[in-house]
Parts: sequence; C-alpha cells; structure tokens
Amino acid sequence: MIKEPHPGRVKTRLGRALGMTRAAWWFRHQVRRLIRCLRDPRWDLVLAVSPDAEGLASRVWPGDLPRWPQGRGDLGDRMGRALYTFGPGPVVVIGADIPGITAPRIAEAFAALGRADAVLGPAPDGGYWLIGWAGKRALPARLFDGVRWSTEHTRADTLAGLRDCRVALVSELQDVDTVADLAKIAGPAG
Repeated sequence: MIKEPHPGRVKTRLGRALGMTRAAWWFRHQVRRLIRCLRDPRWDLVLAVSPDAEGLASRVWPGDLPRWPQGRGDLGDRMGRALYTFGPGPVVVIGADIPGITAPRIAEAFAALGRADAVLGPAPDGGYWLIGWAGKRALPARLFDGVRWSTEHTRADTLAGLRDCRVALVSELQDVDTVADLAKIAGPAG
C-alpha cells in the first residue's frame, strides 16, 4: 500500500522533524528500494495506490506493475478491500515504510498462511507491517471494526477481530514514523 510521495501528504510525523520535503524524499526512495526487493516470481506484486486517480496515472512508480486504487475510508477499510479483492488467497498486504521487508520475509508470511488462517508481521510500536489471509474461509466481516489505528493498541485490536481464526506471527520489523525510528533502523553510530 503506497501513497504518492507529496510533501505534507506522506510521512507527516517524520516530516515534522525532518521537514516535509525530506520525509517525502525518504518515502519515495524507500518504496523504490522495496519494489526492487520484492520483485519475485513466487508471487504477484500489485501496488495499492492512493490517491486513486493520481496513483493510477503516476509516473513515480514502475509502469510495468499492476495498480489498484485503495479507495475511500480509513486504513482498515482500504486493507479490508485489498484482502477481499485479491482473494480468495493467499494474499498479504504490507506497508511501504518498513526498510526491513525483504523477499524472504514475504516468503515467510506466505509459508505461515499454509498452516494458519491469518498472519501478522508485528511492529515494536504495537502495530504491524504485514497482514495476510489464507483464503480457506471467509474473511471476518468486522475484522477492522474498532481498531485504534496508529496507536499501541492497533495489533491487539486487529487480533480481537481475528479471535475465531488461527493466526501466525512472523518476524517483527520496525516501521518508520519518526526520526527516532530512523535511528533505530540505522543502528549504532560509528
């Protein structure tokens, strides 16, 4: 799931410290690196774009990859549509602001869907960088109802929506929302 990398419309929490132009530049280059990493014959890579019309026509992202409009609503509405649209499964949806995502991490998630209904890739802040659905049964109708997005409760709230499902967890990865997050992924200086 990606947004057009416009200053002030993407990575705004990071932008408050770095400046909106620098934060948008970071996001654009992070997504380009991620796309290069995830081109793999084992799966179909689809860009879920926002805003819809601009993302579908964008020249920022590789033109050979299929694009899908995220549509309206909160993150749960948009992720739910992606999981449902690209089903019956297996399907995984990822955020684009996680530098640690690699093809082996995605393969790990698809392997987990062989033994579970759903998979989550946790983030240390209480959220997650990946959600996947095996497609062996119907996606819970109210999966994302009541999820407190962008809080330490996001993962727990989503797990509550998956309470009747077998859920696998894969590797924890750091997303980048703040300058402190950038420092964590950069590691110790020197």
